[in-house]
Amino acid sequence: MVQHVWERCVEADKLDELVLATDDARIAEAAKKFGSNVVMTREDHATGTDRLAEVAGSRHDLTHLVNIQGDEPLIEPTLINSLADRLISKPDLEMITAANPIEDERDAGDPNVVKVVVGQGGQALYFSRSRIPFCRDSQPEFPLLRHHGIYGYTREFLLKFVTWPPSPLETCEKLEQLRALDHGTRIDVVITHEHSLGVDTPEQVAPIEKLLLARDKPVDVKTPACQTTLATNQS
Repeated sequence: MVQHVWERCVEADKLDELVLATDDARIAEAAKKFGSNVVMTREDHATGTDRLAEVAGSRHDLTHLVNIQGDEPLIEPTLINSLADRLISKPDLEMITAANPIEDERDAGDPNVVKVVVGQGGQALYFSRSRIPFCRDSQPEFPLLRHHGIYGYTREFLLKFVTWPPSPLETCEKLEQLRALDHGTRIDVVITHEHSLGVDTPEQVAPIEKLLLARDKPVDVKTPACQTTLATNQS
């Protein structure tokens, strides 16, 4: 599955460099066979963000990084480019992510599908595993947005973020981006109409295999054994 992610990222021409960060020798060995630039990291990282920060901490030449999770084999290169462009174009922006409208009502109540509410200025107001916002009246209907597991950061902010302890909201929802909101960080949200489904549960493997087959790509999708992070810099 990681190879699918890597190949999609290679198509994103706004990335200066790709790095696959992992603590698993099996993933590293497989990644090197398809030409990936692999960086081995410590085994004690709680999240992919912590893993990315380890890479950033040893690379003083980096200014901005995009964290693309290894369980997103359908990630769109155009979405990656959009995040990179906006992050670079706004000097005061420290963090960015993406979301798309929810079309399947079943996703609205699925706790594995993270929802986000976005303000009029394009910034995240809250993330939740619950259905948000709650519309008390049937009209006007407010669009529900599914959060994508892709983030962009400035290197300075990323290294600061991982020093903060998990916040109460983060612990409650099990969503680390709430730590940033708790500290008053502005998170811009790129709205896309692409539905790049991730593999969070074994049940999600089959539909993603079907989509990959429709693209005439070889399929070998497995639930990842560890967190894998892709990073880039933009100078």
